[in-house]
Amino acid sequence: MGGAKLTASSLRDQALRVIRARIISGELAPGRLYALGAVAEQLGVSVTPVREAVLDLAREGLVELARNRGFRVREMTERDLDEIVELRRMIEVAAVRTIAERGLLADADRLREIAAATEKCAADGDWVGFLDHDRDLHMGLLAHLGNERLLKIVGSLRDQGRLYGLDRVAGSASLMESTHEHDALIDAVAAGEADLAAAIMDRHLRHTRGIWAGHAEQSG
Repeated sequence: MGGAKLTASSLRDQALRVIRARIISGELAPGRLYALGAVAEQLGVSVTPVREAVLDLAREGLVELARNRGFRVREMTERDLDEIVELRRMIEVAAVRTIAERGLLADADRLREIAAATEKCAADGDWVGFLDHDRDLHMGLLAHLGNERLLKIVGSLRDQGRLYGLDRVAGSASLMESTHEHDALIDAVAAGEADLAAAIMDRHLRHTRGIWAGHAEQSG
């Protein structure tokens, strides 16, 4: 597990971000035991911020704790992924419809900038950057509802769904196509076209579910 060491002040938050990204990218493999001390050494920090980060990841459902030994990344099944995407569709499709209907979108230009950054990261193979920008875009859009509980639920579901790992989709044409859907979604919400926005989000989530599992877009 290589990469730059942590240097900034918020070591716990940085450790959380880096470990989560390495889980999602597949660098930390499901089922394998990782010792806290070894991870801390690789990140250039003490064990304490790593332990705190891992506890957060366990609460999110991304890892399982091995008492006095470390942690393991959870293994995700097709059924798990189906359940996660079903829940996301129930929440996010209705959410973007409401945002569009009520005209709540206040920063479409900023979201378009994030969408462009997401697309560039995907094209460049920068998967940590891709994950950060993709999350910022979806969560930034949903934040217009002003519902913190919704954001926490969706954030957790997104992270759990990513346990399938980017190694399945890195560099794929389907992933690039998925990033293009962001612009259409933002345009529809900004124009107040609620039905269209809801349809795009539903298609986007089905598309994402399919490519993350390594096959074509789901029709259901």
